[in-house]
Amino acid sequence: MEPVCENRAMSVFTHPGRHRVAVLVRHGLLPFELGIAHRLFGRAVSAAGEPLYEVVTCALIPGEVRTDSDVTMNVAHGPEALAEADTALVPAANEPDAPQTEGRLDAPLTGAFARIRPGARIASICTGAFVLAAAGLLDGRRATTHWQEADRFRELFPAVALDPDVLYADEGEVLTSAGDAAGIDLILHMIRRDHGAAVAGEVARGSVVAPHRDGGQAQFIRRPVPERRGGSTGAARAWALTRLDRPLSLRELAARESMSVRTFSRRFRDEVGMTPVQWLTQRRLERARQLLEESDLPVDRIAADAGFGTAASLRQHLHTALGVSPSAYRATFRGSAARP
Repeated sequence: MEPVCENRAMSVFTHPGRHRVAVLVRHGLLPFELGIAHRLFGRAVSAAGEPLYEVVTCALIPGEVRTDSDVTMNVAHGPEALAEADTALVPAANEPDAPQTEGRLDAPLTGAFARIRPGARIASICTGAFVLAAAGLLDGRRATTHWQEADRFRELFPAVALDPDVLYADEGEVLTSAGDAAGIDLILHMIRRDHGAAVAGEVARGSVVAPHRDGGQAQFIRRPVPERRGGSTGAARAWALTRLDRPLSLRELAARESMSVRTFSRRFRDEVGMTPVQWLTQRRLERARQLLEESDLPVDRIAADAGFGTAASLRQHLHTALGVSPSAYRATFRGSAARP
């Protein structure tokens, strides 16, 4: 007989004003994935320096949880924490269980997921996506998981629109990410979505990680180490970042590295995982979002400063990337910045 979790009169969360994140761990936990949830959400603070999130770890049964290494975790909270969470996060587990072998939830997981309140955001890291899929949360939705598990995932969950090539997939209230480090990208994306690029950027800087990798970026680059004989494209990228407000041609970027356009384009994709044009568009969107959040500049001025040229072009790119207009984006994040 399984132990019955004690009904607790007091909340497991102790700061009512903060966004509550419950991380549901299972035997075979990867400590790295639990660590990044606490580290990244824990570093997000308001302009006044107040923490924006409270993170608690919970297990199907409180107590000792095995990891995939030679240490164990002592988890104080049971699945009751999920009932209070604004975001429920499910990391991977390296011990086979019903979601990963049979495509279904066992009784403890079924009971845990039944506690998640309507409207809560649910996200997974790596093969945690198997749990979300087994719960039926991904049917008809776009999702991702670690590329090495794609075939098994498709076999178990044919109703899910699996994209094994991307870092993460955002379907609104349900989000999934690829292998371990992509969890960093997903959590930064959620912080950015909640509180804007400035807050997410500070979290990234404090943790010394890339401030933004778009969800559509490839999970891995087939030739991650460029050949040394022709140099790299790093200097051209650094140069371009200081000139986002002006037109930048591929020929001009290639000339910074004394390469032909063809060689530069190939080397750039090998190093960054996307084309120079895609990379420039992402950097310009980041700049525009920062200006929308932090300044009172009119949209046409922001469009010019970010290199989009016109307000219409900025609107089109922002709507394609985020589904919102510049004015709606500004209202959302300037408003959230003003809230305690």
